[in-house]
Amino acid sequence: MMEPVNPASSPYKPRLGITIGDPSGIGPEIVLKAVADEEVRAICLPVIAGDAGEISRQARTLGLACDFPIRHESDLDLAGFDGPIILDTNCLTEPVKWGSLSAASGRAAIAAIEACVRLCLAGKLEAMTTAPINKESLKLAGSPFPGHTEMLTALCGASESLMCFFAGNLRVFLLTVHCSLTDAIKAITTERVSSAIELADRELRRHGIARPRIAVAGLNPHAGEHGLFGSEEASQIEPAIKECRGKDIDVTGPFPADTLFLRAFRGEFDAVAACYHDQGLVAVKCLAFGQAVNVTLGLPIIRTSVDHGTAFDIAGRGVADHRSLVEAIKVAVGLVRQTSACR
Repeated sequence: MMEPVNPASSPYKPRLGITIGDPSGIGPEIVLKAVADEEVRAICLPVIAGDAGEISRQARTLGLACDFPIRHESDLDLAGFDGPIILDTNCLTEPVKWGSLSAASGRAAIAAIEACVRLCLAGKLEAMTTAPINKESLKLAGSPFPGHTEMLTALCGASESLMCFFAGNLRVFLLTVHCSLTDAIKAITTERVSSAIELADRELRRHGIARPRIAVAGLNPHAGEHGLFGSEEASQIEPAIKECRGKDIDVTGPFPADTLFLRAFRGEFDAVAACYHDQGLVAVKCLAFGQAVNVTLGLPIIRTSVDHGTAFDIAGRGVADHRSLVEAIKVAVGLVRQTSACR
């Protein structure tokens, strides 16, 4: 088991980039609330990435503190700062409309992500945490990426990555992500499953688990019941597990998904491979909504995110709950320290 690193146990404060997400949603609100949290200020140096004018406008309207120094990427110098600063992407020409899809909001979200990735790769930031983005606004902005994971993988030049959710003892990584269920079923191949297991094993070791115990969920009801309810377990998943066990990876399965996630939540496994998006995310959000943190495995940088969306229906009302973002920040700081301790 991984011994968790308590972010509050060290006086060192990592430099953490925090993107505002889609400014038409609750992103700027929860970011401002999070950086005002004493627990967050005690463990990191927050660098808020986004359009400074829009951040300030929303802060005034919502009555949130935003009297932070403003800097630009070209002259970013974090020396001497012991509190939040704003990294101004200066990408909006007019205020956004809360709760509305727009290309402008999509571009603003992308600009913040790109700036944080560049600074992480350059070593000026030690990790990044992202507020939620809207996939439709990304598309309106002309982005070829359906979400954060795919965009970050490309920006970092990584060959592969995994969306993984940390929720206490429960860690779930997804074998397929943003695609239809029909396409997800077709994508469950021996090569894909074995590659994901190897990546998860390698990354979990990097983050402090000496020998990760990985379990694989079956694709079909009852994990196929020996071919009665489907053949993918026998034809694709079991060969992948056998291949990985031959490489000294502690992986077992496939197990029926209806009980596997609870077994992992109770500590029987360190991580579960879910075959498709909702198979994993329904379990995560039922067991730990608001406390689960999205961690991208396989990148050369540390990136965490909230476990919820842009919440357009409550944007601009000042009622958004920022606790998921606080959890994502805490996990990012913990991973920075855990990774440093494992070197």
